[in-house]
Amino acid sequence: MKADFYETLGVQRGADEKELKSAFRKLAMQFHPDRNPGDHACEHKFKEINEAYECLKDPQKRAAYDRFGHAAFENGGMGGANGFANGFGAGGFSDIFEDIFGEMMGGGRRRSSGGRERGADLRYNMEISLEEAFTGKTAQIHVPTSISCTDCSGSGARPGTQPVTCSMCSGSGRVRAAQGFFSIERTCPQCQGRGTTIKDPCPKCSGQGRTTEERSLSVNIPAGIEDGTRIRLSGEGEAGLRGGPSGDLYIFLSVRPHEFFQRDGADLYCKVPISMTTAALGGSFEVATLDGTQTRVKVPEGTQNGRQFRLKGKGMPVLRQSAIGDLYIQTVVETPQNLSKRQRELLEEFEQLSSKDNSPQSSGFFARMKDFFESFGE
Repeated sequence: MKADFYETLGVQRGADEKELKSAFRKLAMQFHPDRNPGDHACEHKFKEINEAYECLKDPQKRAAYDRFGHAAFENGGMGGANGFANGFGAGGFSDIFEDIFGEMMGGGRRRSSGGRERGADLRYNMEISLEEAFTGKTAQIHVPTSISCTDCSGSGARPGTQPVTCSMCSGSGRVRAAQGFFSIERTCPQCQGRGTTIKDPCPKCSGQGRTTEERSLSVNIPAGIEDGTRIRLSGEGEAGLRGGPSGDLYIFLSVRPHEFFQRDGADLYCKVPISMTTAALGGSFEVATLDGTQTRVKVPEGTQNGRQFRLKGKGMPVLRQSAIGDLYIQTVVETPQNLSKRQRELLEEFEQLSSKDNSPQSSGFFARMKDFFESFGE
């Protein structure tokens, strides 16, 4: 079973960014493979530490993890969306070591990506009805987001020009300064680590390489979708800076409570009130189902309050399967109210004519209760 990310880093769930970073640096220095050559246990521990930190330092990933746990990053979830494999970024140990120890120990130069940065992931909350979850639907949503600038094609430079190599760091994105016996490497202050600068910014996007507008997207909601399900639209998030790849759009679905039906997985439950006489004498009633039909339910004589009747195949479809759940009808026997004089007389007469056989449960209960109290006097 996969370890909890907070336990892996040794922090509380409410830990802030500073606490997370401090815990990560301490553990990373302790278990880094370069400090423990040939120790596979340390290597595995270092992978777990890095995976936990990469998730919790990102507010969106952390929110998803707090709600769904590790399931939020399975089957194409956020972890895969950001290019991580087995908890590691594309650069492996060397890039991670450089991030942690670069400023302290003069780590190797980071390769410049030309200023291109991946766009942020976006979240969209959508509420649907139980009927829509039953049939499925295609929904149109409007998402305000950043898109690649059409004038500069995402470069951030004025049309007809290109970003130029940073003169301070020669395109590496890092600069070094000697301090005694150590060589300290820091992010280049001129290009902020991008390796390039823009001499003549694009007027439309002010050198960002992206603009903001509202987009209309079509979202397919499959039949049988459950409350809390997350749908990922790859590449439909915020556009990256200066031509970088776009993030993803995550749609979190919630299903509105229904007036008649309660859902439990693929099964539906419905409480139906019936009169005391129907329960006693027997009868029937009709219930509407989500497939648009009506089904008659037969009530046998002597039906008790809370009895369930199963309607096979009248529940919810199972997501991406041909199976269908069941509908369970629970009877609620209603006690008569606002009785007329004649109705009261008839009920009183019925009570006088009643025997233990008419109410075996109550007769049996009070008989056992009587025996229970009498046992104290023995």
